[in-house]
Amino acid sequence: MSTPHNSANQGDIASKVLLPGDPLRARFIAENFLENPVCYNEVRGMLGFTGSYKGKPVSVQGTGMGMPSLSIYANELMEFYSVNTLIRVGTCGSIHPDVRLKDVVIALGASTDSNMNHDRFGSISFAPTASFALLDMAYQLAKQQNIKAVVTNVFTSDKFYDDMLDQKMKLLSSYGVAAIDMETCELYSLAARHGVDALTLMTVSDNLITGEKCTIEERQTSFGDMVRIALEII
Repeated sequence: MSTPHNSANQGDIASKVLLPGDPLRARFIAENFLENPVCYNEVRGMLGFTGSYKGKPVSVQGTGMGMPSLSIYANELMEFYSVNTLIRVGTCGSIHPDVRLKDVVIALGASTDSNMNHDRFGSISFAPTASFALLDMAYQLAKQQNIKAVVTNVFTSDKFYDDMLDQKMKLLSSYGVAAIDMETCELYSLAARHGVDALTLMTVSDNLITGEKCTIEERQTSFGDMVRIALEII
């Protein structure tokens, strides 16, 4: 059974899936980390692959940028393909002085300026959070591998280019929020709705306070560390 956005048949997708935003990163992960990867989806260029890691089946599915795009793919994975574990692997911008380039951010919970959860819950301010079991495993694995990992609340923004970014950064940072992405709030909300486990792991690629940015080589190396943590959890 396929969906409007995924041509996979039942059984083509593993129950545990990594979710990079960029479909080309999905291909990179499949080709460099998985054994015998097979592409199961090319609809709209949003690539998906299934292979194995240490003998266990794992899928990697691109989701695109932003909450609405991720919502489509995550919803279909949970509802139609019986996926029970989803780990977002992506990049983020730091808005806290103690969170530096190439640090791994483990998202505990997510605030947002999106209207998606207001539309769901009305006057209730729902607080979407990670699976504690996945979060704890990720943090312990990072420590074992001497990778600096920061467990923090993150801010999921609807806008990449935001006229109010400076004001939002100062306010959020003063409340302990350390990083900005564009997907986590929706992933955690959907996981709660479907009763499955979800976690966001991100590598800091940009420091929005200082303007520092990782080089292409640094992004690739740090991204690999994050992917290995995600795969070891699975």
